[in-house]
Amino acid sequence: MDIGLFVNITSRAWAMPILSSLHSGVAGRQAPLLAATGAGRTAFAQSLDHLIELGLLERNPGYGHPLRPEFRLTPLGRTVAAMADRVRDVAAEADWPLLRRSWTLPVLGSLHEARHFTDIKQQLPNITDRALSQSLKAMEAKSWVLRSVDGTARPPRSTYEAVNTGGQISRIIAPEIVFA
Repeated sequence: MDIGLFVNITSRAWAMPILSSLHSGVAGRQAPLLAATGAGRTAFAQSLDHLIELGLLERNPGYGHPLRPEFRLTPLGRTVAAMADRVRDVAAEADWPLLRRSWTLPVLGSLHEARHFTDIKQQLPNITDRALSQSLKAMEAKSWVLRSVDGTARPPRSTYEAVNTGGQISRIIAPEIVFA
């Protein structure tokens, strides 16, 4: 999958939890998905519409009442949902608020090896310095990213590496993503 598509998917907070829930066997109707993800109705509906727009979900045309639609994964959606489910298996319930942030998963995907700030920024389209910095700090606070400073270099340079749960998530995501 292209990094641009992955960034677009993760731009909605509930997209990955919805995909993971569908992959794990939760019924593809709104009420069971809402219960499984714990999302609010508005954010959930926006994420669902976003996934349909990206071609990862589709309305099941042969299912019942139009006011209670059922959704199913497309072939591309199955691939992304399998990855989302593997991430969910690795992460604890307390980790999901960080995983729902827009740039957490794309940054972890780029950290499959130790990198400098500028190298991470080059791999991620449209990320701002501030967004990357905040994402790295949040993951560093959770001990998902290890920041090392090379004091011998002039100027000193920071290197970031995915560790612990962040390293496991990075190993799940990185093989699935094609960086431009």
